[in-house]
Amino acid sequence: MSTAALPLFHISGTGRALPGDAVSNAELGRAFGISESWIDVFVGTRTRYFGRDLASGKVTHTLTDLCAEAADRALAAAGTAPADVDFLVLATATPDALLPTTANETADRLGLTLLPTYQLQAGCAGAVQALDLARALLAGGHRTGLVVAGDVTDRFLDTGPDVSRLPAQELVNYVLFGDGAAAAVVTADPGPDHAALAVHALLHHFAGLGRPPGQIVGWHGAAAPDPARQMLFEDYRAIEAQVPALAAQTVTELLAATGWAPEQIGHVLPPQLSGRMTDRIMAGLPLPAGREVSCVRETGNTGNALPLLQLDLLAERLEPGGRALAAVVESSKWIKAGLALERPATGRTEDRP
Repeated sequence: MSTAALPLFHISGTGRALPGDAVSNAELGRAFGISESWIDVFVGTRTRYFGRDLASGKVTHTLTDLCAEAADRALAAAGTAPADVDFLVLATATPDALLPTTANETADRLGLTLLPTYQLQAGCAGAVQALDLARALLAGGHRTGLVVAGDVTDRFLDTGPDVSRLPAQELVNYVLFGDGAAAAVVTADPGPDHAALAVHALLHHFAGLGRPPGQIVGWHGAAAPDPARQMLFEDYRAIEAQVPALAAQTVTELLAATGWAPEQIGHVLPPQLSGRMTDRIMAGLPLPAGREVSCVRETGNTGNALPLLQLDLLAERLEPGGRALAAVVESSKWIKAGLALERPATGRTEDRP
């Protein structure tokens, strides 16, 4: 794709939702009996948010709560009425229930009706997968859509046993993740003031052929429990070895797809596994510069929400004429994905609600 090619679609508004108050490493360490310094060094994340109170176990926010809140903010930022939404796509690995889908519960909460809704069961790359489906729907004649992504992972964290005795590949899940959701309004047209972010390339490739999973989140039905199988598994050594290389490949492929030169990239949205991994990934990208747009150190790894949380930050920072690349790597069965974005030089940044 040349720089003169028309954008694939536009992002006219973004929004985020994080539950409750930030939980510090000290609070997390006390709740799970884990050393605060170990969390600081091993993960490099300062805070995260949970949809339940760690002390009492009381649920404070469902995934539907968070998705509806984020979507509402995205619609407000875009100046789009719910009645103008043509479709909804929601990506998550942790739906509130198998049925009804969180996508339909979110649509109901927003007052959407008589439109197609889709729910993608996905990991960290789910937001880009959802944007890819939205791209196809816009190309097929729809004009405006709503993409939502989020996860509520705290439901997998058992505060009962002494988790500090768990093996490292299981214990790491207690300190990596947080809960949250984010959303984006996507359009076929840039709008009258051309302030929307233009998406010039979208990459979404399965890269797991022959590779064992880097992460497993199990599910056990009541009819066939399997106590021998771990509910959570993280091959953090494989992730540390493979994610930086996959991220660098993604950036290289996005540059080739757009024809943009590395020095033209002003902002970089790297994969967000943890604060420590983000530093390592950034150091290995084939870019001479580029300001990092990250949130994982403050939010924890919110799974599907992270790429859209980063886009929400980018929408505040990207100046007219500015270009950005977003790289996403999902380690569960290895997906590499990404976006090439530009704010048109004629655009203007509005005050955001």
